[in-house]
Amino acid sequence: MTHTQISTTAFTTPKTEWPTLGLLALCYAVIALLTAFGSTLPLWLSLPILALALALHSSLQHEVLHGHPFRNARLNEALIFIPVGLFLPYRRFRDTHIAHHNDSRLTDPYDDPETNYLDPEIWHSLGPVLRSILLFNNTLLGRILIGPMVGMVSFYKDDLAEMLKGNKQVIAPYLLHFVGLAPLVWWLATASTLPIWAYVLAAYTGLGLLKIRTYLEHRAHENIPARTVLIEDRGPLSILFLNNNFHIVHHEFPKLPWYLIPKLYEANKEAFRQKNEGYSYKNYREVFSKYFFHRKDDVPHPLYPAKPQPPKA
Repeated sequence: MTHTQISTTAFTTPKTEWPTLGLLALCYAVIALLTAFGSTLPLWLSLPILALALALHSSLQHEVLHGHPFRNARLNEALIFIPVGLFLPYRRFRDTHIAHHNDSRLTDPYDDPETNYLDPEIWHSLGPVLRSILLFNNTLLGRILIGPMVGMVSFYKDDLAEMLKGNKQVIAPYLLHFVGLAPLVWWLATASTLPIWAYVLAAYTGLGLLKIRTYLEHRAHENIPARTVLIEDRGPLSILFLNNNFHIVHHEFPKLPWYLIPKLYEANKEAFRQKNEGYSYKNYREVFSKYFFHRKDDVPHPLYPAKPQPPKA
């Protein structure tokens, strides 16, 4: 299939991206105010707002690892050094996400660190309880509720194995993570009026919200561009995800800042739809109606090559 060429020449990125800096400032202000004065609000109100702010912070971390808002990587990392989201070391997120951007390996059970597909042989070796958990995790409801836990167990398990081998590229990000946690723990212990458990729950809920974005991002497909989704949503979730629902645009142009993604899409709508072969949804309302209780995919990768079986005697 011949694809129309797409250019970002008309979409220049400034040296300092003020929209991203402004969102970072707003994000930290909301987190600080909610922790310092959260007891003045009922938990049913303060906790969801905090979860939204922590989810937005993760979206901003994603911007940082792709080279925003400054052109200096160390300065960018300094902006998100304190891990307010608690669970994932930034540099491990960065390294695994950059590996994920090897589009030729997207959805591969071994080479794509962010895939939820399994090698069919591994899937068939699992017991019924674990299979049931993973099948529920492949519904949108399951991905929101248990997806963060399923992902973290797998992530930590693999990282622990690497640390036991002495892999410094894995050990160092965790050491930095704990250094960054120290001022956050001090703040929560001395200045926060929210219970620690409420903050931890908000951080987990924030990860659950992010699973709405990642749920449909990629599918198994023989053609590489057709593996990446397009969700034409412009509502609150699109803002929370910093327009990464236009995911084919992000994968084609990963250095493009979040606030230019919709503009580039609108200027090249048919070209992007042609590239990903119509793997698209109108909005998140459609996504919820189709997949909240139903699986989009099976867990075993449908295109993963089966190992050749020995000939029968």
